[in-house]
Amino acid sequence: MLFTMWDAAKTAEVAQAADKVWASPPPGIKMLAHYICQGIPFPGVLLPPNTLVNVSVIEADSNEAIAATAYPLVLAGVTVWHVPVLELPVAGAAEVEKELRG
Repeated sequence: MLFTMWDAAKTAEVAQAADKVWASPPPGIKMLAHYICQGIPFPGVLLPPNTLVNVSVIEADSNEAIAATAYPLVLAGVTVWHVPVLELPVAGAAEVEKELRG
């Protein structure tokens, strides 16, 4: 998962950087879903007023692919937070957990 946060005043610069990155993403990364939060995404967390938050679901083959998409956004003023997640089947999560535990 990819969380990005930026000041609403920088939206034009952020949109330009995001369009450039995702128009032809580097090899090894794919955007699966993209959401903009329309409310307070993290209750109790003090985000500055007028902060926009984006949540994206991406697949990446390497840290280099992640960095190649994140760096241009950071230069545009975006705070980038990558959160690795593990996909678990709806049925059979206990079996996957046993395999991971060893």
